[in-house]
Amino acid sequence: MAARASRKLLRDFLFRRACTTPIAGARHCSSAAETAPKIPHFSKKGRLLTGTTLGLVIGGGAYVSTVDEATFCGWLFSATKLVNPFFALLDPEVAHRLGVSAAARGWVPREKRPDPSNLGLDVWGRKFSNPVGLAAGFDKNAEAVDGLLGLGFGFVEIGSVTPVPQEGNPKPRIFRLREEGAIINRCGFNSEGIVAVAKRLGAQHGKRKLDETTSTSSSSGEEVKPGGKAGPGILGVNLGKNKTSEDASSDYVQGVHTLSQYADYLVINVSSPNTPGLRMLQGRKQLKDLVKRVQAARDEMQWGEEGPPPLLVKIAPDLSKEDLEDIAAVALALRLDGLVISNTTVSRPDPVSTNPVASEAGGLSGKPLFNISTSLLKDMYNLTRGKVPLIGCGGISSGEDAYKKIRAGASLVQLYTAFAYGGPALIPQIKAELSECLERDGFKSVSEAVGADCRVATPKV
Repeated sequence: MAARASRKLLRDFLFRRACTTPIAGARHCSSAAETAPKIPHFSKKGRLLTGTTLGLVIGGGAYVSTVDEATFCGWLFSATKLVNPFFALLDPEVAHRLGVSAAARGWVPREKRPDPSNLGLDVWGRKFSNPVGLAAGFDKNAEAVDGLLGLGFGFVEIGSVTPVPQEGNPKPRIFRLREEGAIINRCGFNSEGIVAVAKRLGAQHGKRKLDETTSTSSSSGEEVKPGGKAGPGILGVNLGKNKTSEDASSDYVQGVHTLSQYADYLVINVSSPNTPGLRMLQGRKQLKDLVKRVQAARDEMQWGEEGPPPLLVKIAPDLSKEDLEDIAAVALALRLDGLVISNTTVSRPDPVSTNPVASEAGGLSGKPLFNISTSLLKDMYNLTRGKVPLIGCGGISSGEDAYKKIRAGASLVQLYTAFAYGGPALIPQIKAELSECLERDGFKSVSEAVGADCRVATPKV
């Protein structure tokens, strides 16, 4: 691949020189000269510059062609850091749209290097190559699943998806707090709806099956590779309700009926602060009734040997101790497959509280959410006695952060705000740092470290 890239660069350079230089010189030629154009005269500096450029292109191309794929891949990810300042100058929502479009068109690097072996794990019978995922909210309409998974995420969660298309709240609705590494948003479930998303996921699913058939016929290996219905990684589908809907359960059931066949796991989002009344569904009775109805809708569908997709609930960080106890009781009683902890917060912890943007309505994400969400994660792990798989989300910006979430009880972790600021280069960095943290503390795998800070040491006799 490196060799082809260098050859293309050289070909394009020579083509531009051949096309542009004679035309520029011909503008000043007489009519006689037009019939027999002269070779344009280059100044000494021009010849030197051209020769130097050609030498660099040819020499660089020759060197790149000898570099192994892993090194070249690392260069590509590092190069994305050069684009970050450009995105920082744009309106947050415009920058977000450009990021999604770039991933959808394959204009982002593709991870070719294998993940560290100690990052692999099995959850819900799904094989994850690493526990680092992209949270819901980035790719709301499943436009860029392949490109995002190709960046090296262990899993990607799309949505929230609503049954009927809706525009969400008025703009502007996304606000940066760059110094605090945070974002405030009040998007309000802007979604193209389940029909549009189902079409995209259906097309992708068909392509995946075709690729599997081709690879199976050309490969005799029996190794089970990480991945799911979306390809090289695991795909989660986050379901929401329409703002004007009077029957929330019906909205979630409709999402299950339409999208669950394409999902490796499903998430019921009852915790966004930007949809009026949504968080009331976290109450014990409301949540129990909702989960039972959605589980029934999922289980009544026909499934193959792999069975139905796991069902999770995403909760808010702004919950009382009683709220957490109620949610844990429902999760255990109904054998919920997992919880995502947590969504954005309506609080404004320091140092955000002194920022002028803090007065904007909406949910806060990013670094200031880390301690709040991690404390909540640890509490829920203890309340569920480690029997319910947890996804830790909120404020992760390094491998050490991801490691702390895992030690607090998370089997998997998710990024969003840090990815929006740091871009693709952040993903391999976090995975490498997480692997080092595990090795440093003597853990051979992620699974061994899950809930390490919650375990009570057995007293020596």
